[in-house]
Amino acid sequence: MPRNKRSRLRADRPNPSGVHFLVSKDVLDTLVRTCTPGPDDLVLDLGAGPGVVTAALARTHARVLAVERDPEFVRTLNSRFRHNDRVRVIQADIRTVALPRRDFLVVANPPYSLSTPLLRRLLGGRRPNLRSAALIVEWGFAKRVTTPVPASRELAWWASRFDIRLVRKVPADHFRPQPTVDSAVLAIRRRPLSRTTEILLGEILDAVERSPYRSAHALVRRIGLGDARRLLKRCDIEPGRRAATITPREWRRVAETVSARLGRGTDAV
Repeated sequence: MPRNKRSRLRADRPNPSGVHFLVSKDVLDTLVRTCTPGPDDLVLDLGAGPGVVTAALARTHARVLAVERDPEFVRTLNSRFRHNDRVRVIQADIRTVALPRRDFLVVANPPYSLSTPLLRRLLGGRRPNLRSAALIVEWGFAKRVTTPVPASRELAWWASRFDIRLVRKVPADHFRPQPTVDSAVLAIRRRPLSRTTEILLGEILDAVERSPYRSAHALVRRIGLGDARRLLKRCDIEPGRRAATITPREWRRVAETVSARLGRGTDAV
């Protein structure tokens, strides 16, 4: 159960935003272990609530930013961590809070309703500062963002620049209040790419979105990436495959190969 009376009272209120407090130490350990933060790391707990995840992160001696919008929880967090100079509490909305300009980690149990806008902020921009993340999300959402061939250009963009994997399923009874569906621990790790590779990836994914039924060979030729057949064979992609069936990881390999050929593959992000 939540660790203070105020949290227990809140757990009984209507819950339209999908806020569920983690009560499983095993899942909490999995979250922290997935990112393995250390004293030199900056870690964000986005949607910190009463501070269950924040406390686990504090024990790693990392620098922790606990971001929470609700004034009651902010007071709880400030009281709980007032003697820990490595934990800073920020009252802000996780959809708009300024993200660090240096590399950072995220370990969090955010509201289900904010999963998509949160990932857009963390994964969507150019040259992201997110290094890795461990998030608790709704099970169906986790399945959608880890499918090998994403259903949208946005998901493909995320998957082409980050390794996104489903770590484990989390039953509903690991939370208070219990959600109506199971959850999952989602692991995200940035894939270092050159600026040229990122630009090429964007062009390729745009072309796939425009012409999903075109063959890989025709699509690569249309973009003008050189000898399309030889390039695709080198990347272990059958030239006749429909463009929409090729995974973001495979397209990433194409972009990396072209970037290396251009001699500009070392400007890693």
